[in-house]
Amino acid sequence: MLDVHGMHCGGCAASVRKILEGDDAVRSASVNLANESAMLAELVTAAGFPTSLRDAGGVAVAGVTGAEATKLKRDERLRRIKESTQRVIVAWALASACLLGHVSHFFHASAPWLRVLHSNPVHITLSLFAMAGPGRQILIDGWQSLRRGGPNMNTLVSLGAMASFSMSTAAMMLPGLGWPTFFEEPVMLLAFVLLGRAVEERAKLQATSDMSALLNLVPETARLVSSTSTANGDEPYYRTVPTSVIEVKDKIIVLPGDRIPIDGTVVSGCSTVDEAAITGEPIPRPKKAGDTVAAGTVNCDGVLTIEVVSSGEETQVAGIVRMVESAQQREAPVQRLADQVSGKFVYGVMAASAATFTFWSTVGTKVFPGVLATAASATNAPILIALQMTASVLVVACPCALGLATPTAVLVGTALGARHGLLIRGGDILEKANNLDTVIFDKTGTLTIGKPVLTETRTSGGFSDAEIIALAGAVERNCRHPLALAITEAADKQGIPRHSVDEGTFKQEPGAGASAVVNKKLVSVGTTFYIQGNNTVPMELINAVDNPGRTPVYVGIDGKIVGVLEMQDEIRKDAAETIKRLHAKNIQTIMISGDRLETAQAVGKLVGIDEKYVYGDVRPEGKAELVQDFQSKGKCVAMVGDGINDAAALAQADIGIAMAGGVGAASEVASIVLLGDRLPQVGDAIDLSRATFNKIKQNLCWAFGYNLIGIPIAAGALLPAYGLSLTPSVAGAIMGFSSLGVMGNSLLLKLKGRELSKAEEDD
Repeated sequence: MLDVHGMHCGGCAASVRKILEGDDAVRSASVNLANESAMLAELVTAAGFPTSLRDAGGVAVAGVTGAEATKLKRDERLRRIKESTQRVIVAWALASACLLGHVSHFFHASAPWLRVLHSNPVHITLSLFAMAGPGRQILIDGWQSLRRGGPNMNTLVSLGAMASFSMSTAAMMLPGLGWPTFFEEPVMLLAFVLLGRAVEERAKLQATSDMSALLNLVPETARLVSSTSTANGDEPYYRTVPTSVIEVKDKIIVLPGDRIPIDGTVVSGCSTVDEAAITGEPIPRPKKAGDTVAAGTVNCDGVLTIEVVSSGEETQVAGIVRMVESAQQREAPVQRLADQVSGKFVYGVMAASAATFTFWSTVGTKVFPGVLATAASATNAPILIALQMTASVLVVACPCALGLATPTAVLVGTALGARHGLLIRGGDILEKANNLDTVIFDKTGTLTIGKPVLTETRTSGGFSDAEIIALAGAVERNCRHPLALAITEAADKQGIPRHSVDEGTFKQEPGAGASAVVNKKLVSVGTTFYIQGNNTVPMELINAVDNPGRTPVYVGIDGKIVGVLEMQDEIRKDAAETIKRLHAKNIQTIMISGDRLETAQAVGKLVGIDEKYVYGDVRPEGKAELVQDFQSKGKCVAMVGDGINDAAALAQADIGIAMAGGVGAASEVASIVLLGDRLPQVGDAIDLSRATFNKIKQNLCWAFGYNLIGIPIAAGALLPAYGLSLTPSVAGAIMGFSSLGVMGNSLLLKLKGRELSKAEEDD
């Protein structure tokens, strides 16, 4: 990815894309005006747009670390803001002198020296200073772009400024024309344009600050545990080193209140860690030996010793920034349309200005003779009016607003999502999410936590619930099956005393059960056939078999079934509310599962999904086929899953949404990753996508509407009826306002962040 310098409007972005795609070796190119980047190539530099290699969210380039590269980019933008501010100050100082000259008409008696400021020599000097000083870069770039065959907004401003200056020079050199001079017009025009550019630069910096803030979460230093110890040997010795020198397998110490500088595994200590910066989850999570921690999170209240798994550009936070920057580069289809229009726009404006000049210099003043009253002293009034209108048309048009309409909204939306645990992979995803009408959920690990728990115990033969759980737990402590782990976890949670199995008596039959001698009793745990063959299950336990939402695990003593432990994959506490929220948005919800249909339907009923939209016994390839089937019916489908068995369906769906708690294969193919691993984020992602795309539509409506209205007014559409026309300087001020309107409207998306923060707190 390249940083491209010198892009000022949608016409520039279209020119850069045209340059790239014009090369036979380039199949497609993506250009982003808001963050001034492009995918590829040295061709752009040769065409007049200087480029430099962009650091991809933390990857070291040319010996510079990701954090350093990010700081350099930010410093570069701050330098440009400083320079643009200096140009604005100089330009407005010159403009103020022009304004004082006009004020001299009202105070010529009390302050006759002010009249000097209204003289032609002073105004022409101010105009030349404005064009050669603060406006020089605009004029040079405008003419160079025109010469290259890719005119842009600077070209229009340059033509407008030069036209005003040329008309004034002609009026001064040829007094017989009877034309007034307006050397102040180029000064005012450039002052307004430069002011708009300076504010726009600041808005761009604000729009991209979220990702800089995310990378800045990683501290620059870490406490590295030394191989040597203190004299008494009971505490590790550490030294503070730059984070950049930390390597895999190193051990570091993180004190309470510190940010964790690396991704790693806790080897000793216990604490709670605030992961809100990465996942958006506001409640700190407990961490102990064996748990993983991520760079950028905050250690709250305990000392942790952590073994390094990854550092620097390999950390999760750097990966998030890489993916977000990649997402910001991907275009929404509507953006390509806007850029295509912008690419032709400047030619259209130049044609409109030529038509304006032709009309008013020939038949315009004859059809509307009343307009000549505005230039009664001029012997060549039609030419004067035509030239003024022509300059105004050139200046008022704004391809910049069209070029910024989509990328600024995508930039703010994707960065905002990342700050709240939503990784949205691009503008095309935002556009598709706006049309979503169907969401398909995988059951296990998505609507459920993917971990069975003991929900009910049934006994017979005079045994208590605690006795049955204790005996079963003694056997199952030797197993690693998920159902076995659920039994032992239940025993521990209930504080049931542990029993030991007699040495050498444990036996296990995969897929059937396990047995061992406990307290001189042969205890068996598993299926009915494993425990007692074809014998009948006691009537008081038979109800467990009839519960479709649960899995029965039988407990037997000496070959006789005496209890049933009902196991169930626990439903996420926020699953039902999430389904209800999607239904309120008129989105159809569907559930698919590899479990038997009866079990899937039981879960579907609990979360609020209609039974006819619940599919059981579905294999991984069948999930993708089901998604395709709904798409063939004209549905825009999102698939929500967490495992490798969901990867094909996630890839097939219009939008794949992966739970972050799942395996990597799911998140790799997903369009949206829920870093917080919370189901309500499905609704949050859809809301944010819709809000962002609504901003895109608003921006485009504003940009197109502004030009459709502004250009005719500048061409004199209101002059005959209302005597209203635009001077080039006023047209320049309005043009700058149009770009700022787009930027400001996109930044209003940050208000959506407050809603997401409130929702996270409520969860």
